[in-house]
Amino acid sequence: MSDKRKTPYDTVMVSGGFDPVHIGHIRLIREAAQYGDVIVVANSDEWLYRKKGFNFMEFRHRVEILESIKGVIRVESVNDSDGSVCEAIRRIKPTYFANGGDRNTKNTPERELCEELGIEMLWAIGGDDKVAASDALVERVRTTPRRRASAPVRYMSKHSER
Repeated sequence: MSDKRKTPYDTVMVSGGFDPVHIGHIRLIREAAQYGDVIVVANSDEWLYRKKGFNFMEFRHRVEILESIKGVIRVESVNDSDGSVCEAIRRIKPTYFANGGDRNTKNTPERELCEELGIEMLWAIGGDDKVAASDALVERVRTTPRRRASAPVRYMSKHSER
């Protein structure tokens, strides 16, 4: 964690397509919440279409799911026509900009803007590798032959801490 102490005013921005939301996203958001209140910037349906050729879930559905995750104080849209979330960073000015394990100084176009604005970059939040990729999850569903359904597995877990 950073040398800075968490204050009631610290905000942490995380961004992504979140299409579909998966365990890697949950880990990113939950760990980011250790640094402050989490603001999620969800990329547009248009950005997803440019990146993947489709979008699995509509923006409004992704927002509803993301808003329900513990630690998230709000979900924002962004003008991501330049392929980045720089517009949202300029508008929101978070304390931190958190990145997952697949991001680094070479593939994060927002790095220079964060340095210019004094926003601290957080790296490998939620783990130092990419636990799941939305693209891979969708592709697996598209290409895996359908099997006969097996009996449901019942799993009991502790309740949400929310």
